[in-house]
Amino acid sequence: MKTLITSAIAGIVALAAAHAAEVGKPAPDFSAKDAKGSTVSLSDLKGKVVVLEWNNFGCPFVKKHYGSGNMQKLQETYTGKGVVWLTVNSAATGKEGFLDAAAALSKTSEEKWKGSHYLIDGDGKIGKAYGAKTTPHMFVIDKEGKLVYNGAIDSKATPKADDIASSENYVSAAADAALAGKAVTTAKTEPYGCGVKY
Repeated sequence: MKTLITSAIAGIVALAAAHAAEVGKPAPDFSAKDAKGSTVSLSDLKGKVVVLEWNNFGCPFVKKHYGSGNMQKLQETYTGKGVVWLTVNSAATGKEGFLDAAAALSKTSEEKWKGSHYLIDGDGKIGKAYGAKTTPHMFVIDKEGKLVYNGAIDSKATPKADDIASSENYVSAAADAALAGKAVTTAKTEPYGCGVKY
């Protein structure tokens, strides 16, 4: 019986992994409400480069990038270039990092957030479709709707803001390449941060 259960669990894990978002393949479509109540569907954004950022404002690794202004600067720079920046909160109700719409609006204002939409993914459907593991976990989707980057925001997996200046920013490199219609040189890295609380 134990062997049967173990095999079943392994099968479920393999099935989930097989359906996770893969670099070079079409990005999983989704539709979700943002904190302002608007519906955002990835399929409606075809023709634009899209950045997905998993968020939990209480996470020290997220604080590194918001407290320093690094994340807001990236958001402002790339939305200024026509990129759609979607910040996603996949924390389940009552779990660490969860924000309802009103709290999300308040917190994004406080943090001077500059993204396009703050998506509430309380059932975790978007996060699980992409295999989002950490906050932050970053994805870049090209104009054809193909996933071209999956991983960390940068090359130094620490909560220290002082490390940002000497880090290689993978997201800006991927977004620049996607905007130029070029291949992304570093398309997959290991994300770092706090675990997403599904």
